[in-house]
Amino acid sequence: MDGTHLALATAVTPQNLLLLLGLSFFLGLAYEDLYGRSQFNHPGGVRTFPMLSMSGVCLYLLEPQYGLVFAAGLVILGLWLLAYYQYHLHHSGRNEETAGGLAALTCNLLAYLLGPIAIMQSSWFAIGVTVSSVLFLGARDRLHDIARQIPSDEITATGKFLILTGIILPLLPDTPVTNFTPITPYQVWLAVVVVSGISYASYLIQRYKSQQGGIWLTSVLGGIYSSTITTVVLARHAEQKRVSSEMFHFSIILSTSMVYLRLFIIIMAFNHTLAKQISPTLIGLFFVSLLLSLILYGRHHNGKDVAQKVIVTPKNPLELAPALIFATLFVCISFASAWAKRNFGDAGLYTLAMVIGVSDISPFVVSLAQDSVYGLNPKVVSAAILIATSSNNLLKAIYAIIFAGFRLCLIPVLLLIFLAIIGCIQPIYELWG
Repeated sequence: MDGTHLALATAVTPQNLLLLLGLSFFLGLAYEDLYGRSQFNHPGGVRTFPMLSMSGVCLYLLEPQYGLVFAAGLVILGLWLLAYYQYHLHHSGRNEETAGGLAALTCNLLAYLLGPIAIMQSSWFAIGVTVSSVLFLGARDRLHDIARQIPSDEITATGKFLILTGIILPLLPDTPVTNFTPITPYQVWLAVVVVSGISYASYLIQRYKSQQGGIWLTSVLGGIYSSTITTVVLARHAEQKRVSSEMFHFSIILSTSMVYLRLFIIIMAFNHTLAKQISPTLIGLFFVSLLLSLILYGRHHNGKDVAQKVIVTPKNPLELAPALIFATLFVCISFASAWAKRNFGDAGLYTLAMVIGVSDISPFVVSLAQDSVYGLNPKVVSAAILIATSSNNLLKAIYAIIFAGFRLCLIPVLLLIFLAIIGCIQPIYELWG
C-alpha cells in the first residue's frame, strides 16, 4: 500500500462518514425548504444530496492520486445539470428564478464535492462550507434586496480599495525611507486601511439604517465616523428647529463619547503598550461623557423626541480621494511630530497636538501609535493624544456656537469645555508633575 492509500485508510473513519451524511442531509433540508414548494421539480434534496456526497467519496477513493475518476464524475454531473437547467429554463418561459437559477445547480455540485472535503479536510472546514451555503440559501431574498440598494459607484469604490489593500499593501516596503522618522510606506497604508475600515463600518450602517433608529443611532454612528461633522449637522438642524434643543444637547455629547471609544480601538490595533497606558483615561472619558448624555436625555425626555430624524450624509471613506488625503496627512503629521520633538522636546509635541486638534486627529493618533517619532515615552504619546482630543472638543464647541448660536447650545458647549479640561489633567501632570 503506497503512501496515498495509507493516508486515505487512516482518514476514512466512521465519524467522518457520519459527519458527511449529517452535513449533506442538512444541506438537503435547507434546499427543499427553499425549492420544495416550487411548481417545478428541482434536482436535489434530502435524499439526493447524501447520495451525491457518498458517490463523490467512492469515486475519489477509487483513484485518489490524481482524482481522475472523481473529476470525470464531476464533469458528467455538471453536463447533466446544464442540460436540466436549459430544458427547464426553456419550459418556464425563460424565467431563471422559476427554473431554480444557478444556486440550485451549485448546491448539487457542492453536495458532490462535500464527500472528499468531509473525509480529507478538517471537520471545521466541512461544517463551515455547509453552514455558509445554507445561510446563503436562506438569505436569498434579503441579499437580493441589499444588492439592489447599494449604488454601483460604491461597489466600484470598494473594489478599488480592495485592490489597494490586498495587492498593493503587501508589496509596499516595510523599511523607513528616511532617517527623520521610522514610519514606513507599509505602515502609512496600513493606517489608511484600519482607519478607513472602522469609518466604513459606521458609514454603511449610518447610510442604510440610521433613519430607522432615530437620533440615537445617528449620534452613535456619526461619532464613530466623525464627531465634528455630526456636531455641525446637529447644530444646523437645531438652529432650523428640525430637532429639539434638548435632543440637540443630548446627541452632541453622545457623539463625542464615541470619539474616545474610536480612538481606543485605533490605538489598540497598532500599539498594545500605548493602549494599556492610555486606556484608563480614554475609557474614563467615554463613560463620563456617556453618563452626561444620558443625564441630558433623562431630564428632557419625551416620547416624540426619540423618533426625531437627523440626516447625515457622509462620504464613502473607501473612495480613493479620502484614502489618499488621509495618507498625505499621515505622512505630513509624522514629519511635523518628529520635527517638533527634535527642536522643542515634549512641549513642542504638545503644542503641535493642540494645533492638530482643530482638524482630523486620526492621522496624528495613528502616527504616534505607530512610533513615528524616535525615543518617545508612552506617557508623552498618551498626553499628546489627549491634548489633541481636548482641542478637538473645543473646536466642536466653537462650531456649535457658530451654527446654532450661543444661547441654544450653552449646555453642550459648557460640557465640551468640561470634557476638554478633564482630558488635559493627565497631560498637565506629565508636563509639570
